[in-house]
Amino acid sequence: MTLPATTVPTRHPMDPDPAASTKARAVFALGLVALLTGALVGGVIPATIALLLARQVRRQAWSAGGYLTGSAWVRRGQRLAWAGIVLALTALVVATIAGLLHLAGTPGGQDFDPGTD
Repeated sequence: MTLPATTVPTRHPMDPDPAASTKARAVFALGLVALLTGALVGGVIPATIALLLARQVRRQAWSAGGYLTGSAWVRRGQRLAWAGIVLALTALVVATIAGLLHLAGTPGGQDFDPGTD
């Protein structure tokens, strides 16, 4: 008894090769920059650009029908971008609280000498 030969499915010659998305790595890089500069409030700009670019990458990957890779880079970049935004918001809240505490500690009104009526 002979076993049937297993045939390896071949791709159609017109099918494109899967290609890595260059924008996916840019999303990751911008997300990393957003995380590193988020505490300085400057991370909001690269985070916003990363999130907008991630939306474009997802749309292009969907229209490419699976031939555009890099979704893991996009997910990581989005997480880093959101973390950068959270750090920036936290820094703003801390600065606001510190400013209010400083303002509350200063006396209000005119500061006259003790013997002045």
